[in-house]
Amino acid sequence: MRPPRVLFYVQHLLGIGHLARASHISHALVGDGFDVTMVTGGSNVSGFPGSGVKQIALPPLLAGSAGFSGLVDDNLMPASDEYLNKRRSLLLNTFREARPDIVIIEAFPFGRRQMRFELMPLLETIETAKPKPILVTSVRDILQERTKPGRDEETVALIKQYFDHVLVHGDPNFVALPDTFPLAKSIADRIIYTGLVTGPAPLPSADRFDIVVSAGGGAVGSDLLRSAYLAATQSDFEGTWCLIAGPNLPEPDFASLSAGAPDNITVVRFRTDFPGLLRNARLSISQAGYNTVCDILGAQCRSILVPFTTGGETEQNVRATHLEALGLATALPENGLNSDILGNAITSALNAAPHPKHNLNLNGAQQTAAILRQIV
Repeated sequence: MRPPRVLFYVQHLLGIGHLARASHISHALVGDGFDVTMVTGGSNVSGFPGSGVKQIALPPLLAGSAGFSGLVDDNLMPASDEYLNKRRSLLLNTFREARPDIVIIEAFPFGRRQMRFELMPLLETIETAKPKPILVTSVRDILQERTKPGRDEETVALIKQYFDHVLVHGDPNFVALPDTFPLAKSIADRIIYTGLVTGPAPLPSADRFDIVVSAGGGAVGSDLLRSAYLAATQSDFEGTWCLIAGPNLPEPDFASLSAGAPDNITVVRFRTDFPGLLRNARLSISQAGYNTVCDILGAQCRSILVPFTTGGETEQNVRATHLEALGLATALPENGLNSDILGNAITSALNAAPHPKHNLNLNGAQQTAAILRQIV
C-alpha cells in the first residue's frame, strides 16, 4: 500500500503566517505517513516548509501594499500576464504529475481571491480528474470581514460546487466560524473543526528574556518595534528585552533598531526558538496574528497584543478582543500607538495578577492529520 498523496497549495502575500500554519500541518501529515507536496506561491522563507515535505515553488507573487491591493512579482513590479500564465501552467502540471488523493487549498475561496486566475482552472481540472481527489479548503478560525455585497454568497456557491470539506483550524469554544462568516450554516455539513494549529511542543530556550517583542514576518511591524524600543529605553524596568524584527522588516528599519541598542536590549531578525523564548518570558508584546497567538497560548505567557488593522483588516482585532475578554491578553489599538501608551500597558501587565490558565485545543495539526486519515 502506497502512502496517501497530498497536494497542499498555500499562497502567502505579505506575512509568513499562512506558510507557517500550512507547514505545521504538513509536518503532522508526514508524521502520520502521508506523502506531502506543498505548492508555495510567495517569497522564499528560510526554514519553511522544512524537512520531509516536498516543495514546488511557483514564481513568487507578493502583495502590492499592506492593504493587499495589486500583485507584484519578485522584482516588485506589477505581475504581467506572461508571468501569471507561467504560474498557472506550473501549478496545473504539478497537480497532474503528483496525482494526489487529497488536495488542500489554503484560504480559498474564503480568501485569496487575487489567485482566482490560477485556482479556478485548478478546481476545474480537479473536477474532471479520474480518479477525482478529495478537495479540502484549509482556513483559520477568524475570517476577514467582507464589505462587498455578494462575496459570502459566492464563497458558499464555490464550496458547494467544488469542495468536499472545510477544515477550520480553530476551537469553537474560542471563536466559531459563524462568528465571522455569516453564511456558515449553509455549509455546516462540510465544516470540521481541527483545533488551533501550533508547532511541536517547544523546549524552554537556553536564553531567557523578561520581555519578548515580535513582529511576525516584519513587513508591517516597524511601528510596533519602534514603540517597544523607545518604551524599553525610557522604562525604569531593569529586565532584559528581545526584539524579533522578522525577515521582512526593511533593512534600514532593522539597522536603526540595532544601532546603539543598550546591553539589556537584543535585536534580532529571527529566532527559531521563539516558542521556547515565550516559555521563559514574563511578557510577550506582538501583533495578533494566528501563529504568534497560538505560540503565546501554548506558552501560557502574559501578552500585550497590537492587532494589525491597516487597509481595513479585521481578523487580528477580533482575535485580540476575544482574548482580552477571556482575560488572556491586553489589546491596544495600532492607530496612535506610541512608547508612552505601550510603556503604561507594560507596567500594568508586569504588576498584574497572573492571568487565568486556558484549556483551548492547540492540537490542530495532529488532529488535521487524523481527520484526513479517516477521510481518505
